[in-house]
Amino acid sequence: MKIITTNIGEKKEVIWKGKPMTTGIFKFSVDTPIFLDNEEVKGDTICDRKHHGGIDQAMYAYSVKHYAYFKALHPDLDWQLGMFGENLTMGDLDETKMHVGDTFKVGEAILEVTKPRQPCKTLGVRFNDMKIVKQFWNTTFSGVYFKVLQRGFVKAGDVFEQTKSCRENLTIAQIYQEKRVRKGM
Repeated sequence: MKIITTNIGEKKEVIWKGKPMTTGIFKFSVDTPIFLDNEEVKGDTICDRKHHGGIDQAMYAYSVKHYAYFKALHPDLDWQLGMFGENLTMGDLDETKMHVGDTFKVGEAILEVTKPRQPCKTLGVRFNDMKIVKQFWNTTFSGVYFKVLQRGFVKAGDVFEQTKSCRENLTIAQIYQEKRVRKGM
């Protein structure tokens, strides 16, 4: 797996259904390395600390390969990498092959796979269409949250080198599908 882009976002206020909402989901590619810290990506805005950031969700990665599926469903959007709120857009991230506890060295950092992303209203706001939330749930394209075991800089072009495999644990896709079933999606 290789990093295609590194993405960060600033605090942005939007009006959704007549009400103001503050979000950090509007992320865009940056040309400089980003620093993965213990509970967040430095310089990236997190507005809802209850559901984002923290030890088990310090960094979010998403596969560029998943974009084609959603582009077909939303062809009129101005598509840019980082649209799903990911800090790292990856070349070949596959949730069906990544197990909780798998560990990777990338750039100066060491990361551990923790959990899938659960889509929420904020993703719908980013796409200006709440249909994306159910469409997202109806795939295994959840992306992956990581815990930062060793802090450090990463940049576009850096390669994820697996240092530990936990095949005895569930994959990210299996956990995501179980959550979808429990939610009745």
